[in-house]
Amino acid sequence: MNRLKNADALVTDGSPGNGLEPAPAMVARDQVVPKGGAPRTPPKPHALSKTHRAQKRPGFGNIILLLQGGGALGAYQGGVYQALAEADIHPDWVAGISIGSINAAIIAGNPPNERVEKLRTFWEGITTSPALNVVGGGLDSLLARGDSARSFLNQMSAVAALVSGASGFFRPRFPSPWFQPPGTVEATSYYDTTPLKATLEALIDFDRINADHAKPRLSLGAVNVRSGNLIYFDSPSRIIKPEHVMASGALPPGFSAVEIEGEQYWDGGLVSNTPLQWIAMTQRPPDSLAFQVDLWSARGEFPRNLAEVATRQKEIQYSSRTRAFTDYFKNVNKLQNMLATLLEALPEDMKQRDDVKFLGSFAKHHAANIVHLIYRPKGYEGDSKDYEFSRRSMEEHWQAGYYDAVRALRHPEIFEPATGPHDRLVTFDFAREHQE
Repeated sequence: MNRLKNADALVTDGSPGNGLEPAPAMVARDQVVPKGGAPRTPPKPHALSKTHRAQKRPGFGNIILLLQGGGALGAYQGGVYQALAEADIHPDWVAGISIGSINAAIIAGNPPNERVEKLRTFWEGITTSPALNVVGGGLDSLLARGDSARSFLNQMSAVAALVSGASGFFRPRFPSPWFQPPGTVEATSYYDTTPLKATLEALIDFDRINADHAKPRLSLGAVNVRSGNLIYFDSPSRIIKPEHVMASGALPPGFSAVEIEGEQYWDGGLVSNTPLQWIAMTQRPPDSLAFQVDLWSARGEFPRNLAEVATRQKEIQYSSRTRAFTDYFKNVNKLQNMLATLLEALPEDMKQRDDVKFLGSFAKHHAANIVHLIYRPKGYEGDSKDYEFSRRSMEEHWQAGYYDAVRALRHPEIFEPATGPHDRLVTFDFAREHQE
């Protein structure tokens, strides 16, 4: 397949592969294609077709994994990473926000052959609560025969999480924060995340993350409560501890701020739920292949009732203008490449000028492919899908991420850096279902 000139992505024909459904086309960012059905039970590592296995490392010097925040939807990212691991695609840099930071830290804090297992351990652990699974799993064979029934069971599971918390993650404060002394940590949130610290310490080797020249590089977004500024805890310049991971996911008023070096931090999703903008501002050559895994879709239907209004509001808020940031990244990349070409054509004496040298520090030839994988919620999930921690929903989210990534990895075009003189950033948007 020849690369199409001035296209944001390539269109290829899918083909069946060893029991998996045919691979839909990779399409331009604003297009979508229909999706067929998928088995309910999520795959275990290496259990299915290897048609998505990479034959060699992609032709990029830097592989980046970007993980958006989204609470219980984060199991989707676990499924995506399983497919990447099976293809022997291991990131050099992982950046996350909120639940994406937890997944990112588990990936960075374990050797490649243990990462999928540790991700599964985390997600199976936080979805073991009997209160969640009596309604979310135990009754589904009797009642969940349609979208209305499933919506009811999901809402019941979400209520159970609100009342009892999630195992190894968070638990309700007692007494309520309204009855706690003002100025105490207990008065600032509904839930205690102490269990999460023990979970992180059990699953993550922080010495591995903090070792000199450690790969992958780990970056976690959080918001300074006093200044309101979004910052990133970046492993090359800071010692990463469990508190940094917890701070990135401390979404108020559910969770309290986390103190780090005398400052208090909340969930980075309050400012931007997507690490792409920060990566675009800090990234320099070598050429990069980025897998951006989003849990919220900016596109959706017009709501018909108040429940759908709440759902649509969350989707718009937490999708964090990902497409706008991608367009910005594309324009910056084009400008850098054009400026680099221009500066190379200058006479040698002009290249010695201070202003030209300054421009040269920003002007670099750089190619980048962004593979955009977005979780597309089912109609029955509703506005509680980010705190519905039943095992059944977790398995479905994991499965969706796995199959989306498998289909994307079957397209060799995503591994080919663009060779044009200026437009060297190519985006691939993998759509799972038809939307207008």
